[in-house]
Amino acid sequence: MKYVLALDQGTTSSRALLFDEDGVVRAVAQREFDQSFPQPGWVEHNPEQIASSQIAVALASLAQVKAQPGDVAAIGIANQRETTIVWNRETGEPVYNAIVWQDHRTADFCERLRSEGHGPLIQQRTGLLIDSYFSASKISWILDNVPGTRADAEAGKLAFGTVDTWLLWKLTAGRVHATDASNASRTMLFNIHTGAWDHELLDLFRIPIVIMPAVRSSSEVYGEVSTVNGLQKIPLGGIAGDQQAALFGQRCIRPGLTKNTYGTGCFMLQNTGRRAVPSSNRLVTTVAWKIGDGTDYALEGSVFVGGAVVQWLRDGLGLIRKSEEVEALANSVPDNGGVYFVPAFVGLGAPHWDSYARGSMFGLTRGTTAGHLARAALESIAYQVADLLDAMRLDSGDSVQELRVDGGAAANDSLMQFQSDILGVHVVRPAVTETTALGAAYLAGLAVGFWKTDLDASASTNVRRFDPQMPASTARLLRNRWNEAVARSKNWELGSGETRK
Repeated sequence: MKYVLALDQGTTSSRALLFDEDGVVRAVAQREFDQSFPQPGWVEHNPEQIASSQIAVALASLAQVKAQPGDVAAIGIANQRETTIVWNRETGEPVYNAIVWQDHRTADFCERLRSEGHGPLIQQRTGLLIDSYFSASKISWILDNVPGTRADAEAGKLAFGTVDTWLLWKLTAGRVHATDASNASRTMLFNIHTGAWDHELLDLFRIPIVIMPAVRSSSEVYGEVSTVNGLQKIPLGGIAGDQQAALFGQRCIRPGLTKNTYGTGCFMLQNTGRRAVPSSNRLVTTVAWKIGDGTDYALEGSVFVGGAVVQWLRDGLGLIRKSEEVEALANSVPDNGGVYFVPAFVGLGAPHWDSYARGSMFGLTRGTTAGHLARAALESIAYQVADLLDAMRLDSGDSVQELRVDGGAAANDSLMQFQSDILGVHVVRPAVTETTALGAAYLAGLAVGFWKTDLDASASTNVRRFDPQMPASTARLLRNRWNEAVARSKNWELGSGETRK
């Protein structure tokens, strides 16, 4: 067999990549799908469109190299995490749109849980902080707000899944209702210490356990494709949430190794090995992956709006026609002109966790140009990543001398140089930045023996390295101004004069 197929199901598009035995990309196909914003703070996807777009690009990738199903050793899935889908087991039809990880409709419900004192229990069991970001409150909202769903759920007629589970179900004609430990750990319902759904938390969120998928390892054969002509009988051999897959694809398989993915959001993970390190700095503790009987853990910080800020400049403001144009526009000015942009369109993630923050710009003058806005937008990505690394250093005690990077915005040289300057560490970008898909491919390939040797923890030899050039005093000044801007953007949705307890 020649290839492993990776399905990289993301927040704005579905992608499929074929890797050969050297881990080289031989084919790529991508298709964007619709984003729905029914109300402020609400973000939804059509689950059927997610599945159909993913199947279409999988077939397209095979067609590019004229591959047959028999040429593909296995399929690995990496997926947008936390996004919540509930469907009818008999008909296979979703009862509601997918509620996306960015969605904050349940912020008030989560605030009530915090005020009732459930935070310590949830963090101890799941490693997570109470937030609408995770799946639990989204499931609860569907069962409470879609007529008939709660009764159907309690009768065992419904199934819940994150996107990996939904794709598994679709590809196996409903024969497999399962997820892996990395995705389970993002639901706020999974005990990361026992490796099982937590009955007390299910009761807290009023979610029947009968709708939950089986939890399996990240590298094993789940089943075979049975529904798609052109993919028949290919083993489904690996699953990981997209960020855990990127950690694996970056070969951060040793404690202390750290990566950041620049996607729609930004996600920094640090491998902590077999130890689930509790966070005192508002990060989360998550399952990195489970292989065989061994579970590896990671510290994680999530930024809600990273590369999506460039999409906003393109689609919302019309400052650029293509996302690739943002670097040239930002470089049209020597600095940000005193402009700071906090892209809290759906609140702030780690380490702030403020669902009520909103997007804000500060320092605008008559001299502000489109170039300054573009530069401030790009810099906002780097500042948010720096906030994550500060918290991670405090939690792990690791100084972190090197940050491995991937994702779409990692291709922006100016941003990566600024990131290195602001962090004061080396930023290392592999020649092939498709590390999310590569991680899924590695997990699937290892499950079927396509790759027979263990991964090397060293970074790829084909890398671009960015070294700090900015004086530390300048970096501190910029960070201080950024912190002021963040402070002023917080609690905005609560209204003037109101503060959150």
